[in-house]
Amino acid sequence: MKAYIFPGQGAQFTGMGLDLYEASSKAKDLFTQANEILGFDITKIMFEGTTDQLKETKVTQPAIFLHSTILAEVMGDTFQPDMVAGHSLGEISALVANRTLAFSDGLQLVYKRALAMQKACELTPSTMAAVLGLDDHIVEAICANIPGIVVAANYNCPGQLVISGDIDAVNAACEALKEAGARRALLLPVGGAFHSPLMEPAREELAAAIEATQFTAPACPIYQNVSTFAVTDPKEIQKNLVFQLTAPVKWTQSVQNMIKDGGTRFIEVGPGNVLQGLVKKINPEVETEKASF
Repeated sequence: MKAYIFPGQGAQFTGMGLDLYEASSKAKDLFTQANEILGFDITKIMFEGTTDQLKETKVTQPAIFLHSTILAEVMGDTFQPDMVAGHSLGEISALVANRTLAFSDGLQLVYKRALAMQKACELTPSTMAAVLGLDDHIVEAICANIPGIVVAANYNCPGQLVISGDIDAVNAACEALKEAGARRALLLPVGGAFHSPLMEPAREELAAAIEATQFTAPACPIYQNVSTFAVTDPKEIQKNLVFQLTAPVKWTQSVQNMIKDGGTRFIEVGPGNVLQGLVKKINPEVETEKASF
């Protein structure tokens, strides 16, 4: 069975989507529509912008969403998913690709999500760190004993977990994790504590937008970051998407469940190839590839 997977923040690069724009009139129409919906020329930033411009949350999130969803659209009949999943932001891309959300609704949600997350980041100095070489339960136990807010945020693959929280707590956790034998505990160049309780203001803001958006029955199940199991009920999909901002991304568990349910070929749709690498670390026996048109 074919599993299509959609990347999150961090996969952006200058020139992203230009090949789609030049190759397909359908892609050109969708990019033009995106500029109108967002109220600024995101295509110009995607195609010609600097690394710093692309790193702005309000640009990064819609840019990755556009690259992923437009690629899936341009693939036409070759895009035949049996199941989908997305890493963090990628979950909204997956929901457009499997027809739960309309393209325009998905883009508006992504943009509102980006702005809400940016505002939440400005309220409390916060950050994230990648932890390599420790079992998940050890990382969780150490974080639980650190004063302040620091939690497991991304379960990326066995031995690779991202923690998130206020700056002092994350720094203290990194020191404790190194002492416990972590191969690395490295601060990430991000603007805030994504997928932690510090995103609560953003969750509340996004909840209203999600509840006001039409979600329809998907063409295939989505394995969501919060639940990790196959979901097809639109109401449950909405609920999981609301909680995703403050809950951890359980990518390892989601991929394991997709494999258990018959997923054998994982195809990454969007910029970069990070998710293919994570899937291979979760289970080296499955096939991985990059989507093409």
